[in-house]
Amino acid sequence: QVALVESGGGLVQPGGSVRLSCAASGSGLDFNRISWFRQQSDGGARNLVAATASDGTDTYADSVRGRFTISRDSTENRVYLQMNNLKGEDTAIYYCNSDRCRWYPCSWGPGTQVIVSS
Repeated sequence: QVALVESGGGLVQPGGSVRLSCAASGSGLDFNRISWFRQQSDGGARNLVAATASDGTDTYADSVRGRFTISRDSTENRVYLQMNNLKGEDTAIYYCNSDRCRWYPCSWGPGTQVIVSS
């Protein structure tokens, strides 16, 4: 059983930065497949924001490419999402989970909320 806990969200001004953290524990999930998703509205879909492809290349949604960076610390079992030059449309609840959750039903934690507002 794997447990993923997101943290680091909060209120950020437009143009600001924040780093989200995903702490992974347990077994059964490939650490390198842990990705970041976001849900921008209540009841809306959780969309993939950042992931690492099987060849090791980081991939991003078009809307965040160049502003967000995913990184991993295998010694601490943490996956990070550095978010720069934040915009209002980045306001969302951010979740970490396997990239397989793009295609298959998954269990989700509470996520961490990011609000971009002046």
